[in-house]
Amino acid sequence: MSSFGRALGVLRTGTRLIRRGPQRITTRKAGGGPHIEPQYRQYPEVTKKQIFESELISGAMWFWILWHCWHDPDAVLGHFPWPDASEWTDEELGIPAVDEE
Repeated sequence: MSSFGRALGVLRTGTRLIRRGPQRITTRKAGGGPHIEPQYRQYPEVTKKQIFESELISGAMWFWILWHCWHDPDAVLGHFPWPDASEWTDEELGIPAVDEE
């Protein structure tokens, strides 16, 4: 196909689009079930089922956290022996010597 033929094809397509005019935009709602319309500056409607599910999930989360804090505290506090502060010297603690004044 020559370049003239390609240009002619582009022009035909362009004129078809112009002749067709503005197209209608249709919105499709999938599923056909109930849809909650957005409400401007209003709280969303929450069902009792959603409240129950959210409280169940948050309760399970806190159970998981507190269970592991109780049964595996090293995961939170670290895997090392705690230092005995009574064995530290004044120099390690940053306390100046008594004879320095």
